[in-house]
Amino acid sequence: MTAPRLVIFDFDGTLADTYDWFMSILDEAIARFRLHRPGPDEIEGMRVLSAREVMRRMKVRPWKLPAIVKHTRREKLKAADATQLFEGIPELLRDLRAAGIKVVVVSSDTAESVKAVLDREGIEVDLLNCGASLFGKTNKFKKVLKTMGVEARDTVSIGDEIRDIEAARPLGIQTGAVSWGYTLPEALARHNPTHLFADVADMRRVLLD
Repeated sequence: MTAPRLVIFDFDGTLADTYDWFMSILDEAIARFRLHRPGPDEIEGMRVLSAREVMRRMKVRPWKLPAIVKHTRREKLKAADATQLFEGIPELLRDLRAAGIKVVVVSSDTAESVKAVLDREGIEVDLLNCGASLFGKTNKFKKVLKTMGVEARDTVSIGDEIRDIEAARPLGIQTGAVSWGYTLPEALARHNPTHLFADVADMRRVLLD
């Protein structure tokens, strides 16, 4: 991975530890939207699947998706006060900007939700571009590159899902995947990210050293 001038971060599962929160609202969402209810083993098995494959497994009808996303965003905003960043992430974000590297967050969350967490930690970023659809990050990335005035080859996108890799690759953006988020590292590795980060210290070494 070449030294970046711009780092685009996903939020949930990458910067913020939200897996337990997601699991806490899953049963209610399944009942509300009449989705397939997976067993514990099936839930773990879905952590190697792409977002589209998970939707098929959960029997999510496309016409239900906007309502599911709206519901999830509303619940996520309610949980903002309790949402914690992973250990070492606040210091990393501050040090990236101190080194002159632009930091952007592109998330499917609302900007209000993400900003509430970052503000509580006293963290500033160069740009928040939120409200991405589940499969719409490529266009968000394209707009970020134009807004920040940085070439794709000097940019790295870092996320915890297969869709984060798939969104960056068509633009020629370097891809980083984290091993501590939703998708299991062996599944991410099969999609050949530019770098698969073992932990936050590893990410720090690659991005800053």
